[in-house]
Amino acid sequence: MDYLAMNELGLADQHGSFRGRMGRKRTSYDETGGYKSKNLHAERRRREKLSNRLLTLRALVPIITNMNKGTIIEDAITYIQELKKNVEALTDMLQEMEASSSEEETKTRVSEIDASEEMKQCGIKEDVQVSNIDGDKLWIKIILEKKRGGFGRLMEKMACFGLELIDSNVTTSKGAMLVTACVEGAFGDNLTVQQTKELLTQIIKGI
Repeated sequence: MDYLAMNELGLADQHGSFRGRMGRKRTSYDETGGYKSKNLHAERRRREKLSNRLLTLRALVPIITNMNKGTIIEDAITYIQELKKNVEALTDMLQEMEASSSEEETKTRVSEIDASEEMKQCGIKEDVQVSNIDGDKLWIKIILEKKRGGFGRLMEKMACFGLELIDSNVTTSKGAMLVTACVEGAFGDNLTVQQTKELLTQIIKGI
């Protein structure tokens, strides 16, 4: 087939050279170089990202024995395993503390229930008595259920309401707590018998 016929069939290029049988054009050197350049840039970005992540990992691990990549990863694994053990130990400790606290609360509730039942069986009821003894001083007698921390809460609330104890005595028996004391106004206030009795009655109901 001569050149004219080849040209008519579209098999000749601009320079007069002929294409292959299938009419495919060979990839030029410039195109191949462009592909390689793109691959190199992608690989460089991937390595930079990996290096940055390793640096971040190295900063989070307190002890690094060597600066190569493999050692950084091994040290990180060791550190994570130690953290896991610490978490498990702390979790066990917390569960033991919660169990102990729950057991103590249960004992306290049982003790308070027993105290209340004992008071009822003995016919003892909560009571407040107040009388005037000398000027602004009052004598008080309080019978209330024996509870853990009950006396401390009683003193705190009395102080909040401006009642100052001059002398006090506390005894417990048959599930009840007996408090006797002399009180006066903490700020020089004149205390009346009725008002003080009503106030103390309100206080012991909230304990």
